[in-house]
Amino acid sequence: MSGAEKLVCVTGASGYIASWLVKLLLQRGYAVKASVRDLNDPKKTQHLVSLDGAKERLHLFEANLLEEGSFDSAVYGCECVFHTASPVTFTPTDPQAELIDPALKGTLNVLRSCAKAPPKKVVFTSSMASVLFNGKRLTPDTIVDETWFSDPDFCEKSKLWYMLSKTLAEDAAWKFAKENGIDLVTINPGLVIGPFLQPTPSMSVEIILNLINGGGQTFPNTVYRYVDVRDVALAHIQAFEAASACGRYCLVGRLAHISEALNILRELYPALSVPEKCEDDKPPMQVYQVSKERAKTLGINFTPLEVSLRDTVESFKEKGFIKI
Repeated sequence: MSGAEKLVCVTGASGYIASWLVKLLLQRGYAVKASVRDLNDPKKTQHLVSLDGAKERLHLFEANLLEEGSFDSAVYGCECVFHTASPVTFTPTDPQAELIDPALKGTLNVLRSCAKAPPKKVVFTSSMASVLFNGKRLTPDTIVDETWFSDPDFCEKSKLWYMLSKTLAEDAAWKFAKENGIDLVTINPGLVIGPFLQPTPSMSVEIILNLINGGGQTFPNTVYRYVDVRDVALAHIQAFEAASACGRYCLVGRLAHISEALNILRELYPALSVPEKCEDDKPPMQVYQVSKERAKTLGINFTPLEVSLRDTVESFKEKGFIKI
């Protein structure tokens, strides 16, 4: 019960990673101040208030990323602030309004609130999206690590709007933290999969759902950086609890072509209608490497992809998204 008597804050608490983070924090005995966009929306709150320990140690706050000062009361008095709140969409109609403003301005608004009553540490949920997208060629010999940064110009020219939003937000977070003496750590996960606590799947898990609900059509010629949501949530907590934790942490448990994940699903669930044909005739996209060295220093032993995929499908079944 390492968190006994400690008060922490989780922003965007209704989200996929954040819900698991709240669950694990409560299990460890922490008191948690959690922000959501709408306290009157049961889809945002019900799965949180029903967690073990929530009645005694979970306090919900309403806050808006674009409203400066709205996180003041949520972060006040906390030993750590876990900033997870950020929009995720890969097909925005208005990238500035839907992605960039909430990610960038929201991060600065949360950090401004932290600067008024500084916590011991801020753990920021970034992404491999702010690491990888710089135009460098990726080959099987390439080892991506925490020294890599995405290039905003490359992201903008390539219309990689989500990647741009995460890159700008992380860059601004580091600058603000340095200028204001805030002890910042960033967690940079890949494609987060595994069981979900909220009533509907997140964007990352929907990628799997769409493939197995697609009536056996084609799959994209792409490589994903898989990581289990429980590993990501635990890494956030370890980043706070380990005094030596600092800088960035890439979190990728397994890097694999989507066809490999579909083969695993086919073996686990023979009744699933899993696509067997790639959408193009090009050679399979090459797999590269993402270093696990710094993640290991947080004590993270990555969940096998087979387990993550199985538990993802079991969540789909439990919540009525698929029937097999």
